[in-house]
Amino acid sequence: MERIYSDDDARTDALNGATIAVIGYGSQGRAHARNLRDSGYHVIVGARSGGEAERRAWADGFDTYPAAEAARAAKLVCLLTPDMSHRKVYAEDIAPNLQPGDALLVAHGFSVLYGEISPREDVDVILVAPKGPGDLVRREYEIGRGVPCIFAVEQDASGEARARALSYAKGIGGTRAGAIETSFREETETDLFGEQAVLCGGATELVAAGFKTLVDAGYKPEVAYFECLHELKLIVDLMYEGGFTKMLHFVSETAKYGDFVSGPRVINDETRARMGEVLADIQSGAFARQWIAENEAGKSEYQRMWDADLQQPIEQVGAKMRKQMAWLQQERSADAPGKAHQPQAKAA
Repeated sequence: MERIYSDDDARTDALNGATIAVIGYGSQGRAHARNLRDSGYHVIVGARSGGEAERRAWADGFDTYPAAEAARAAKLVCLLTPDMSHRKVYAEDIAPNLQPGDALLVAHGFSVLYGEISPREDVDVILVAPKGPGDLVRREYEIGRGVPCIFAVEQDASGEARARALSYAKGIGGTRAGAIETSFREETETDLFGEQAVLCGGATELVAAGFKTLVDAGYKPEVAYFECLHELKLIVDLMYEGGFTKMLHFVSETAKYGDFVSGPRVINDETRARMGEVLADIQSGAFARQWIAENEAGKSEYQRMWDADLQQPIEQVGAKMRKQMAWLQQERSADAPGKAHQPQAKAA
């Protein structure tokens, strides 16, 4: 059984007195910054002057700086921008401002594993990845709990990299729920596989195929939407809360029997072979090279596929159906304007 690390395993002095710069104030970055601050760490935010991230961070009470200045002022730099921006942000803003013994932290190992960034040998390179979206990471922290996380060390220049990673995990609430040690390769390859074969690619293709099968057979699109997409959440929630055991306990006897006899007809040896091909492309770096090349070429094919996904009939039907579901309608408050502050000296 893999060891699960708790608050007691995290050294509280590993980041004491260190300035932490969070560069990338999206869902994860905002949650990490706020949780770390509430845990007693000194946190600043690096963001583009006049941009939305700067305004939001300043409204949350953070000192904000251009990314290069934030990196220069920090001992631990958290690169939490989207993967495909890492090369540019690191080369232009972070690398020139890291000092020997500093640490670079990411929440996903893609850019490090596939060489988009190549940190110097005199800095720590660590990873801390909560297994949940940023808003959940924040909500759980605020009520005294946490979201489980995984952590890894790619490079230990200071001799303190692992302690720093665990201290950071504690700071965002991850060790409250448990942290598991992994490697950059394992985190990246399993994350990519999960997204492609199950969570995003697999799930959406399965839903779309089920919807099309019913509609092509003459059933109402609205009814097909309920059966193939809307009710999926109910099943996923049960599995999330208690695995297959809870799901099977709560569904009907007919549903259970249908699961046993028909599930393996849909997800079969051919499907598993295709999953193996997906994993092989990830392990060889073929997927990464393809995605990096697509990004560098302007993402025209990416945009074409995105547009095609949104034009599927199930999306048109779903948009109409969801308008009738009052609980899905959410109000968004306007963000307060931001303001840049001057950086403080880098902590030792």
